Amino acid sequence: MEALYLGADGQAGLMEKIPAGALVIDSSTIAAATSRKVAAAGAARGVAVIDAPVSGGTGGAIAGTLTFMVGGSAADVERARPVLEKMGANIFHAGEAGAGQTAKICNNMLLGILMIGTSEAIALGVANGLDPKVLSEIMRRSSGGNWALEKYNPLPGVMETAPASKGYAGGFGTDLMLKDLGLAQENAAAVRAATPLGGLARNLYAAHSLAGHGALDFSSVIRMVQKPAG
Repeated sequence: MEALYLGADGQAGLMEKIPAGALVIDSSTIAAATSRKVAAAGAARGVAVIDAPVSGGTGGAIAGTLTFMVGGSAADVERARPVLEKMGANIFHAGEAGAGQTAKICNNMLLGILMIGTSEAIALGVANGLDPKVLSEIMRRSSGGNWALEKYNPLPGVMETAPASKGYAGGFGTDLMLKDLGLAQENAAAVRAATPLGGLARNLYAAHSLAGHGALDFSSVIRMVQKPAG
């Protein structure tokens, strides 16, 4: 992404083609340091750049209910708000340039951890003969309730709208989750933050990807902990 905006190997970047006064809304999920560098380069040319990664998946995009986590000046965020509101129901100004990216990787690190924990709990219940729909509803309404149980159950047949019930097609790919967990670990190392569960989640998704599941939705990680049929 840095090369796209700023150029590389003697090739000019996109920033040189953007007219002064323009507002760039970047909804990629990249390193916060890269967003800060691009924003600084834009400012030097009179171009406003905000980082605005999203959460909510393909379903949120279709429904226009995405959550935008935005980094940049307050004035630039307000300038972008009319556009963001066409696609998102929740728009948060997280702070200055790069803050949106930091919020996104924190969110996705937690999501990756929660999906693994949810998968383990459901797989354990099924191994003991419990009905996964009943167990999921019990946990959803109890202290174990989380977004995966509400919207994105990882076991096929439990929630017909979830990628799990569609062959783990669509949704948010395992390799995309792996990328975001990697960004979280790089950031944690840079600021000397302890993220042991985030590191473990990253390793588990890496193993899942190496097993040939990188293109499947990240909820397919339940396959790592399911008891084989029969």
